[in-house]
Amino acid sequence: MAEADPLQWLTEADEAELERFAVQLGPTGQREWRWNWRVWARPSQLAPAGDWRVWLVMAGRGFGKTRCGAEWVNEIAENDPEARIALVAAHLGEARAVMVEGESGLLSVGAPWRRPVFEPSLRRLTWPNGAQATLYSAAEPEALRGPQHSHAWCDEVAKWDNAAARAVASWDNLLMGLRLGRDPRVVATTTPRSVPLVMRLLAESERGEVTVTRGSTFDNAANLPARFLDTMRGSFGQSLLGRQEIDGELIAEIEGALWSRALLETCRADHAPECSRPEYTRIVVGVDPPASDGGDACGIVVVGLGADGMAHVLADASVEKAGPERWARAVAGAAEAWQADRVVAEANQGGAMVGSVLRAAQLSLPLRLVHASRGKVARAEPVAALYEAGRVRHAGLFPALEDEMCGLIAGGSYQGPGRSPDRADALVWALTELMLGKGGAPRVRVA
Repeated sequence: MAEADPLQWLTEADEAELERFAVQLGPTGQREWRWNWRVWARPSQLAPAGDWRVWLVMAGRGFGKTRCGAEWVNEIAENDPEARIALVAAHLGEARAVMVEGESGLLSVGAPWRRPVFEPSLRRLTWPNGAQATLYSAAEPEALRGPQHSHAWCDEVAKWDNAAARAVASWDNLLMGLRLGRDPRVVATTTPRSVPLVMRLLAESERGEVTVTRGSTFDNAANLPARFLDTMRGSFGQSLLGRQEIDGELIAEIEGALWSRALLETCRADHAPECSRPEYTRIVVGVDPPASDGGDACGIVVVGLGADGMAHVLADASVEKAGPERWARAVAGAAEAWQADRVVAEANQGGAMVGSVLRAAQLSLPLRLVHASRGKVARAEPVAALYEAGRVRHAGLFPALEDEMCGLIAGGSYQGPGRSPDRADALVWALTELMLGKGGAPRVRVA
């Protein structure tokens, strides 16, 4: 068998070659061979050679980062009965659901007869040879202060809670406890995001203190459904967020931007809600109509106000290169789907025409036309302050909208994708209506 590429050899070998290979393996080899990760893994999923202490695997979604971390931990545990391994995730539920019980978790990899026993009440896995791993939450840095470990696997470190510097504190406490055995090591697997801990690890990699492996979702295309790959291309394309979430590229923050990606990550809700009204006291659709047919996008953003006073960005229903009839139907559709109680639309371009087009689309709910007295960036500044104050949540990922938000620069310029931040402007109108009221910056006239 060709050592350089065993998978290719398996694909191309004829029946006689496969039979000879099976005979050479013998009974034990035949039983073990299918569980040998080093045969099946891509080179980028194997731990690098050399004397490293921290290995950062920073890649797009679906790359196989979880499998990579789980197989590394399993190999350590099977070969070292004295191994004491820390498994750290954003919270304990995620550590159990992904790192332990997930499809690529520790209870699914390795030979079944050597898999560990999981004791949920103790947060502990124990391998047949005595090696152990313990689950920890990165949201509780103090839990990592006392225990000692020989190895650690930290999953999705970019998702760790950054409030009060918890993520960095958890990492530091973990490192200070890595003092068992002769060669303590830690693997961190994550999708790239511009958060303090990830930026610190990358800075340390430039000094040779951290070894980094990068990769894309499409590196693992052979093991992913074609429909998933098509959806990723269609939904994210070449947006900045797509480059981050799919291509595994760390998107640098733009200096002076009103919103940073790190800030937006702290504002992201755990799950996207259904199109259901009872959760919200008000729901508003913000609209930034295009100045001409086939020109800029028509920004259409749905925002709800929760009973707790928090605003929730629910949907980005914006349409591109649409004539008046099409974008008006899109506004009406979003309002109906989310049971909105008001549409707020900018009328600087087109004036009464905007109201006429929307009413022609059978939009029966209250319509408010607003006229901007200041530029888009100036209008966005008080809304950005709401995010800084923690009063807005994003119910999911909105790549095109967030790309525009992160391109609005304090002082009046726009450095994001496209000619104009139409989606971001629609968001601003909706949040101004919900959260800033009459004290908001724009002058408002009821049509």
